[in-house]
Amino acid sequence: MNGELLSGYNGIETLRKMDYEELIALAKDVREYILEITAKNGGHVAPGLGVVELTIALLRVFNPPEDVIVWDIGHQAYPWKILTDRKETFATLRQYGGISGFLRLEESPFDAFGAGHSSTSISAALGYRIGFDILKRDNFVIAIIGDGAMTAGMAFEALNNAGAIKPSRFLVILNDNEMSISPNVGAISTYFSKILTGRFLQDIRSKTYSLLERLGRPAARIAKLMEEFAKGLISPGILFEELGFTYIGPVNGHDIIALEQTLSNCKHINGPVLLHIFTKKGKGYHHAEKDPVTWHGVAPYKIESGQFIKKPSPPTWTSVAGKALVELAKANERIAVITPAMKEGSGLVEFSKTFPDRFFDVGIAEQHACTFAGALALSGMIPFACYYSTFLQRAYDQLIHDIALQNLPVIFAIDRAGLVGEDGPTHHGVFDLSYLRCIPNMIICTPKDEQELRDLLYSSIEYKAPVAIRYPRGAAIGVPTEGFNYIEVGSWQIVKEGRDIAILATGHTVYEALKASQELENMGISTHIINARFIKPMDENILQSTLESFDTILTIEDNVLSGGFGSAVLEWAMDRGYIARVIRLGVPDRFIEHGPQSLLRELCGINSEAIKKRIIELLKVS
Repeated sequence: MNGELLSGYNGIETLRKMDYEELIALAKDVREYILEITAKNGGHVAPGLGVVELTIALLRVFNPPEDVIVWDIGHQAYPWKILTDRKETFATLRQYGGISGFLRLEESPFDAFGAGHSSTSISAALGYRIGFDILKRDNFVIAIIGDGAMTAGMAFEALNNAGAIKPSRFLVILNDNEMSISPNVGAISTYFSKILTGRFLQDIRSKTYSLLERLGRPAARIAKLMEEFAKGLISPGILFEELGFTYIGPVNGHDIIALEQTLSNCKHINGPVLLHIFTKKGKGYHHAEKDPVTWHGVAPYKIESGQFIKKPSPPTWTSVAGKALVELAKANERIAVITPAMKEGSGLVEFSKTFPDRFFDVGIAEQHACTFAGALALSGMIPFACYYSTFLQRAYDQLIHDIALQNLPVIFAIDRAGLVGEDGPTHHGVFDLSYLRCIPNMIICTPKDEQELRDLLYSSIEYKAPVAIRYPRGAAIGVPTEGFNYIEVGSWQIVKEGRDIAILATGHTVYEALKASQELENMGISTHIINARFIKPMDENILQSTLESFDTILTIEDNVLSGGFGSAVLEWAMDRGYIARVIRLGVPDRFIEHGPQSLLRELCGINSEAIKKRIIELLKVS
């Protein structure tokens, strides 16, 4: 924290005493501090750099936490954390035991609503506003939402609801930083926005409508149409006006003076207001400004060069899946890929360039992506719907109603399954086995290594049913052979013969079990290890023989224990009258904090050392 102004910063009251030159210097200090910490810890760089001036203006005009300010997602809330009450703890960002990379209610009274998924801010802010109105509290409520998050239907559902209710002291700020919803018209637009928000014009507007309404509804309607026509010539706000908002903007989101004046004026407008600002994602850091997509969320890096600090590692599960999809699509012209705004994150850039006519990034619209994929399947295409596990939760109704109920052959490539690491509880994909397993017609599988991932992607085309292939974040395991091999649906694989205890392992935990077995063999413990690559349907022949041959069975999964793979094994055994000691290892019934992926797996007991210790305890070997 090298900046002099930031070093001496002691909270919001300090901010309000600064002159504009000091505020500009403070903004520079905040950006440098964000770069300093994210260079060490990784994190979301570009989003926060783009909203420093907005954060300063909000804290000067409004009075949080009494005035409620709801940030969408939380990617862009690093300046908020620094300038509210976490300047000193910001160095612990995304570290185990440190502060979150997102917003958390328990972390600070200034975090009004926990968020890690997009497009929730307007709904949450409206809930606050209506609650305050009922309780007769006159606090202001503000939602900040990015233009990308406006592609989600939930955002428009909230706008529609707010427009119908027409609450006052309710402001939505649309941060236009990448999609260019409308042309930025610079100083003229900013000046016009100041005029539109001014009390003088608003008073004239209100009195004019009152007068015209006394003259009759036709006169008032004509006046309204004339105003909409005039504003439509110079601004993109007609959509928001029709939804019941007073539209203001666009305003330069890096001009603190313009922002502060406009925000102050917005406080005096009756009814809901939508303020449209434009910002530069990655502002103040050349590398992030040049490539905001790459710098949205990054690993540790060198500030001067912008080079990422990477240790040599094998290909990631994500890159293996992306490469396999390209190979499969070259051989089959019916294959298409759909993703809800996760082209880069899901390793689909090469596919999008190679097959632009068969690649569909539908934006942050998980529900639409799912149903769209279902109809693609009905048309004769072979759709691969590529989601992060945590985001697929948003399309649960569509999974059941539009895909599984109709038994449509959509293949879900589910990335970031299991514990993801520093992004924490909002992004851990530890529920998918549980929420998918209860759906009829679903086939669920999880590969142990690179080649098995390739083979399952290939084989799923022939299953002619809804298929979920889930794989974790990070470096994949093993070197793939050439080509693809067919895997029979529901088949398991015995990877090691043993006599003392049977281990039914899923996904990457197969190799953790194998690693543990090597040390156990030195202690005289013989383990029988099965690659339970299908969670549904299970290999009933292998499961039955295992239950009949072993007194103790250990199941391992990178998923919550409630309703997961271990539960499936227990249910099957109990339904058929088998009496066996089935011990389940997996994620416990609580939300898991952020931290290094390896540490979290250790704490949840699903790495090799934890597996070894549990088996020693079970067999009571000294």
